[in-house]
Amino acid sequence: MTDNIPLQPVRQKKRMDSKHRGGCCECLRCCGRRDPRPRTVWLGHPEKRDQRYPRNVINNQKYNFFTFLPGVLFNQFKYFFNLYFLLLACSQFVVEMRLGALYTYWVPLGFVLAVTVIREAAEEIRCYMRDKEVNSQIYSKLTARGTVKVKSSNIQVGDLIIVEKNQRVPADMIFLRTSEKNGSCFLRTDQLDGETDWKLRLPVTCTQRLPTASDLLQIRSYVYAEEPNIDIHNFVGTFTREDSDPSVNESLSIENTLWASTVIASGTVVGVVLYTGRELRSVMNTSNPRSKIGLFDLEVNCLTKILFGALVVVSLVMVALQHFAGRWYLQIIRFLLLFSNIIPISLRVNLDMGKIVYSWVIRRDSKIPGTVVRSSTIPEQLGRISYLLTDKTGTLTQNEMVFKRLHLGTVAYGLDSMDEVQSHIFSIYTQQSQDPPAVKGLTLATKVRKTMSSRVHEAVKAIALCHNVTPVYESNGVTDQAEAERHYEDSCRVYQASSPDEVALVQWTESVGLTLVGRDQSSMQLRTPGGHILNFSILQIFPFTYESKRMGIIVRDESTGEITFYMKGADVVMAGIVQYNDWLEEECGNMAREGLRVLVVAKKSLTEEQYQDFEARYVQAKLSVHDRSLKVATVIESLEMEMELLCLTGVEDQLQADVRPTLETLRNAGIKVWMLTGDKLETATCTAKNAHLVTRTQDIHIFRLVTNRGEAHLELNAFRRKHDCALVISGDSLEVCLKYYEYEFMELACQCPAVVCCRCAPTQKAQIVRLLQERTGKLTCAVGDGGNDVSMIQEADCGVGVEGKEGKQASLAADFSITQFKHLGRLLMVHGRNSYKRSAALSQFVIHRSLCISTMQAVFSSVFYFASVPLYQGFLIIGYSTIYTMFPVFSLVLDKDVKSEVAMLYPELYKDLLKGRPLSYKTFLIWVLISIYQGSIIMYGALLLFESEFVHIVAISFTSLILTELLMVALTIQTWHWLMIVAELLSLSCYIASLVFLHEFIDVYFIATLSFLWKVTVITLVSCLPLYVLKYLRRRFSPPSYSKLTS
Repeated sequence: MTDNIPLQPVRQKKRMDSKHRGGCCECLRCCGRRDPRPRTVWLGHPEKRDQRYPRNVINNQKYNFFTFLPGVLFNQFKYFFNLYFLLLACSQFVVEMRLGALYTYWVPLGFVLAVTVIREAAEEIRCYMRDKEVNSQIYSKLTARGTVKVKSSNIQVGDLIIVEKNQRVPADMIFLRTSEKNGSCFLRTDQLDGETDWKLRLPVTCTQRLPTASDLLQIRSYVYAEEPNIDIHNFVGTFTREDSDPSVNESLSIENTLWASTVIASGTVVGVVLYTGRELRSVMNTSNPRSKIGLFDLEVNCLTKILFGALVVVSLVMVALQHFAGRWYLQIIRFLLLFSNIIPISLRVNLDMGKIVYSWVIRRDSKIPGTVVRSSTIPEQLGRISYLLTDKTGTLTQNEMVFKRLHLGTVAYGLDSMDEVQSHIFSIYTQQSQDPPAVKGLTLATKVRKTMSSRVHEAVKAIALCHNVTPVYESNGVTDQAEAERHYEDSCRVYQASSPDEVALVQWTESVGLTLVGRDQSSMQLRTPGGHILNFSILQIFPFTYESKRMGIIVRDESTGEITFYMKGADVVMAGIVQYNDWLEEECGNMAREGLRVLVVAKKSLTEEQYQDFEARYVQAKLSVHDRSLKVATVIESLEMEMELLCLTGVEDQLQADVRPTLETLRNAGIKVWMLTGDKLETATCTAKNAHLVTRTQDIHIFRLVTNRGEAHLELNAFRRKHDCALVISGDSLEVCLKYYEYEFMELACQCPAVVCCRCAPTQKAQIVRLLQERTGKLTCAVGDGGNDVSMIQEADCGVGVEGKEGKQASLAADFSITQFKHLGRLLMVHGRNSYKRSAALSQFVIHRSLCISTMQAVFSSVFYFASVPLYQGFLIIGYSTIYTMFPVFSLVLDKDVKSEVAMLYPELYKDLLKGRPLSYKTFLIWVLISIYQGSIIMYGALLLFESEFVHIVAISFTSLILTELLMVALTIQTWHWLMIVAELLSLSCYIASLVFLHEFIDVYFIATLSFLWKVTVITLVSCLPLYVLKYLRRRFSPPSYSKLTS
């Protein structure tokens, strides 16, 4: 029935991109600067600029020196809670409204503000120091005086900057020169776009041909570049050299760029700076940090509004019972001030101090070493997460590929049997050196059933030849680079490629005896186990593309003259290319279920005539003007038929330690996990299976690529029919779905047990987080380790940065920083749960403490003809909420219902918190009723039992109140800590000791009598004993879930 429900298109909303572009432009306009526009940048001449450019500084601070105090105060007083106390304190300057000494109102408010300002200042200083570290990194700059050192923050548009291998690119640059012989360099971009593949970048041809780097300053040349924008995958510009005849013009594209936050993976490069500061691509893809306010704080704010309503009602009732006599409006204000304790100012202080304690406990936990709390205002958020959005590369995985499986159809080799592969390779080359003709005859006689050794050898040779990997030699202190390259020194060799998968395959062939030792544009050298060098000429290379999902290479064996076409690719495309077989599909499925990334390897032998015919057609197709790519693809496909299937390879991206149990814990805790990655669809799906993000029993629905509204409609209807199915969707399809069917898509996605979004731009990640918050109203937590995750981390209710080998950008921008993904389980299950439950108990107890004394004031006023006279004055009122009860009440931050081991073992305990039961209207109402009962009992008891003087009422009621509070803390505590006992005894001692100094308010001689003692004892027992009985009965007949685990 629900299969084809018509999908209603949503109104077009502004996309994240436009928000960011708009945001950037708005910022420029409001600062009196013009909109960003195209620019002409002269090489090495920053002074020749046609417009002003921003400084190259990274700034993650929320305030600056001038906005700090106004900003912090505004953030404090924009909440009803704090604004109320400010107005209350200010009212005491009016004589008619004054009820007591000014300090009784201003000291608590000043203390609250001081704590907040100091905490914010500490966080801002830490943030400033982190930014300063990044901005102070030293780089080399080419000038007319030679090479000079320059700080990252002092780099300007037009500067010629030298960036060494493994160094971060400090600004957006155009690539001019490289030290690499092949005239190109590799970039690691995972901090920018989340992709693990290294990117090949090419220098400007004209500048690469110059004899030395210093010649860049001798030529008259400039780069014309587009205006700064958010797109990290495209660039349009031109390079012009004016002093040559004729002048040189080269078009520039993304291949010629070095964006900031990427890392040079090979050689030393020289670039000219195009964009700096807030105009960097990486910065424009990062949203501004926002002050996060926890859901718990908003709920407490809501409760204080209810209390304020009660305060107004009580005050109006009191004046109404006086029949609005005299200046009744002044009486209302006096009653409002008199009952102001209904809203406790100490609530904010206690909660803020509690957050500091939780942060300290998290940092001190030896089981999650290296964890840093960067935002101490939201630890309670950790206890109520419903959606966890995680990055893949470096967060769930280590980004280290390991070769796990070689499958030949009839036999498979795993890690434990690689020595067999090694012995097969060794036997082939030993036999070859002894009896070359026999082996040659064997390899040519394809009709003869091949021996296992030759089948293994063919597979390994294909893997060793079919790739885009280049071996590079570096000096190791003993051997210099030139000598290492000449002798193919193993200790000096590193492999460079655009994909870590390919490096893993080549490293594996080296481990079994066939080593790639040399490669340039036209040839490749392999070394056999016996040290013999095999030379191959590279005739053609067909690189991997996302459309073709395969790569091919045609090589000629120099020793035999044989021409072979090797190909490897995804099983979905290779199945139609290889000869018929009955095992490929089944084994690919088996390996994929193990979370391995599967490649199918095949070959085809070509005669000289076949190759010449192909080459002629291939060259012709490449020269055609119309439909060039289609014609080229057609010619290549003419070769891709009836290829001989050699083997399947299985490579695993090593998961971080304990990722699987951590994800299982989170799932059992009721948290839905979404994986947002910039990586390829196949890779993301493999990792999702491998990490058990998608369980073995769940189906995976791969959302087809959609480009328009009609396709999105059909695909959403197809997805609607699936049940209990994980969703895998690409960033492009997601963009289309959100454009037309935002509500429907989010509704379906939220029902999925797991969602994987691949090829996600950084802004898309943040957009998904925001949509989840808006659509579900649930709390989100984002986890990432790269610069491309910063927007997502800052947008989420709770951002967690993983501090890994990819740098610290994510961990610095996050609210919490951990060293490994597995620590997230303990951070949420133990610390998040404890923080939320403790704050809930603390807040309700502080409210109870204030409501008790307000109830007593109401009873007192009503008995004494509704007079607006305070029951307790001066120090008594301040002492009650500070030295007499502060320590026991605050000691609730050390309370816990179960041990941390139990909380980790039973993550279902966390699920209870998602409903918000520890702090709800129900629990709030229960505490209000308890407060009214106890306040009434204490006040009426004191009025009934006092004999002669009014001062005796104060002594009896105040002492009973203090004892009641101390006993109620003991009633609330679930697990005693030695500090709790100290706090109880210390508070009682302070009260008894201070009685000597309180003769102004309390009759010291009366409290030493037996009459005083029995009256206080009776009142205290009547106020507390029924609650102890109720607690016992409840635990006996309706125990909470955690008590079953602790018994």
